Amino acid sequence: MRYLLDILQGAGLAGATGIRPFLPALGAGALASADLGVDFDGTQFSFLEAQGFLLALVVALIVSAVLVRRRPAAEGRVEAALAGIGIGLGALLCAGSLDDRHAAWWPGLLVGAACAALASTAVRALLVRTRARLDAGARAALPAYAEGAGLVLAVLVVLAPPLALVALAFFAFLLLRGRRREGERYAGLRILR
Repeated sequence: MRYLLDILQGAGLAGATGIRPFLPALGAGALASADLGVDFDGTQFSFLEAQGFLLALVVALIVSAVLVRRRPAAEGRVEAALAGIGIGLGALLCAGSLDDRHAAWWPGLLVGAACAALASTAVRALLVRTRARLDAGARAALPAYAEGAGLVLAVLVVLAPPLALVALAFFAFLLLRGRRREGERYAGLRILR
């Protein structure tokens, strides 16, 4: 049972980094350094709560925010890079969550990467659809909302790991609904021919 809770915690953390990578990983590292719900000390992933790593996350968060603000034309490339970083961080956080109490941590790498990829794909598609309907000011605030949502999810799954199931189901729903809408839109275009 403890293994299941730890893998759910790791999957939820991975999903949170799939939304946006830096603030959720920073939140998980801060909780781990305070030993609140997660602890990476004594594991192969102890660097996830080290001050140097947390400082690097803060710098990366600031750099990514500046890049998105100053170069809106490069936003797609920055988002793609953030998605890749989120998948990597999600894999590490999930494996670290398992390594805290269990010898077999390597499944966390696979589960974490998959959960982060699911969240990233679903949320990026949602943000693209939402961005198209907003004015410039609201569009600029979307990354901050995504960072906040990722942080809230990370804290919630550390405190209550079963909430990861709800989050992952929501990401799957978003992904399927977005793909269905795309299919309906293109079906309408075929009818116009």
